[in-house]
Formats: sequence, structure tokens, C-alpha cells
Amino acid sequence: MSLLTLENVTLKFGGVTAVNNLSMSVNEGEVFALVGPNGAGKSTVFNMISRFYTPVRGSIAFDGHDLLKRKPSQVPSLGIARTFQNIELFERATVLQNLLVGRHRHRKTTLVEEMFFIGRTREQERQHRHAVEEVIDFLDLQAYRDKMIAGLPYGVRKVVELARALATKPRLLLLDEPASGLSVEETQDMRWWIDDIRRQMGITVLMVEHDMGLVSKVCDRVLALADGAKLAEGSPAEVQAHPAVIEAYLGTAAISKTANAKGERV
Repeated sequence: MSLLTLENVTLKFGGVTAVNNLSMSVNEGEVFALVGPNGAGKSTVFNMISRFYTPVRGSIAFDGHDLLKRKPSQVPSLGIARTFQNIELFERATVLQNLLVGRHRHRKTTLVEEMFFIGRTREQERQHRHAVEEVIDFLDLQAYRDKMIAGLPYGVRKVVELARALATKPRLLLLDEPASGLSVEETQDMRWWIDDIRRQMGITVLMVEHDMGLVSKVCDRVLALADGAKLAEGSPAEVQAHPAVIEAYLGTAAISKTANAKGERV
């Protein structure tokens, strides 16, 4: 069953077409990746789903809801969370405080109740703390719980941003280059976490990633983009072997070399 669907979506910036007539669907419970060269339109797709950009044509639906009728601030309430290429954390706050920000969509108290810490506020605060502590345990962040973001290594910050997204309890998690800047060991950890996010938490994952090793290990399906248009879609192996994808990454010479190695005519 499709959880997220894009149909014939086109986005232009002036005379430049950033996404061109793109159709795709992400099924509930799968890990789906968008791949392609820099400037292919991958993060632009994320920004349309997040409602930062509005396409000039096409439709975007999430679980039956028309996302194009929603404001950016309303998207998280539907159950969509995301991380960013450039880490977006509050550096002068602790890890715990950053994760509690991710619980904002679940708050049901009024301003007066929050100001005076009365009514439902105490019970909800306990619930938020419990939810955040579960994520901290899940991602092995116990040692950093009370540390300021500004003093943490880059790899830990990436995990904290993932943790904040998980604290929202999403149905769909958008991961924008989760392995970017990570070491081999940290990338391996990210692989296991993505697997567990899907299996243990039941969260559907849509990711943008350049590390094809990671994509091959965690993804069910892959869609390759170039110049904003779809090149190929299928399993990781099928997409990596597709001639149009090879050309987009390596040029026409790579296709000739591959075909010659197989004894084929080009």
C-alpha cells in the first residue's frame, strides 16, 4: 500500500526546471532511496514533500492527505519527520533539550497550563520525557544526554538529529544524506539503525544518499534522478546496472566499456 505518492510533479525556479514530471510512490514499511549526481533534484523532492517548495504542476499525497493543501508547519502533525544535509540543531542546548523539541507536535496543553505548569502539563511532560529517553536508549546516546550540542563531534550530531526526528514518532522518515561525513564505522552503525527503525519501530524511510554501499544494504527500492527527471527505478542492483544511470554518473565512455566487457555492441 502506498503511503506517499507523487504524480507528474514539476518544479521550476525561473527558467530552470529542478524537477521534471516526476511520479513515484513509497510503500508503507519499506526503505526507498533517491539517488543521482549532485544537482539531480533529490533534496528538492524532499523540500516539496516538506512543503518548503510548491510545484507548478502535479500532486503529492501522504496517507490520503493532499500535502499541497498543507502549510510547512502542518506537515509534522501528519506524521512526517526529516533530517537535513546540513545539521540543524540548537547548539546552545543539550541533547535532551533538542530531542524534547521533537515532541512539540504531541503537545496538547494550553499556553496558560504551560506557563504555570498546571493541569495536564505534568503528565504530558512525563510522557515526553519517557518518549525521548526511549530514543536515547535506541541510538545509544546515554553518554551525551546532558551535553551541549556545540561540544559534540560531527558524527554524534548526525545521530542526535536523527534522534530528534524519531522523537516526533513519525510514520514517514525523510533522511537527507544520513551517511554524509561519517566514518566507515559510523556508516555501519547508521545501516543497523535504519534497519531497526523499519523493523522495530515500523517507520517507513525515504532517503537521499550518495553512498551506494549503504543504499544497497538497506533499501528495498531505488529511484535514480538526473536533471530533475527519472532515469530508472527498481532494486538497488537493477538501478546501478541501468545504462542511463551509468551514463549520468560516469559518462558514455563507461557504457561502452561495460558493454565491451560483456561482448555487447553499443
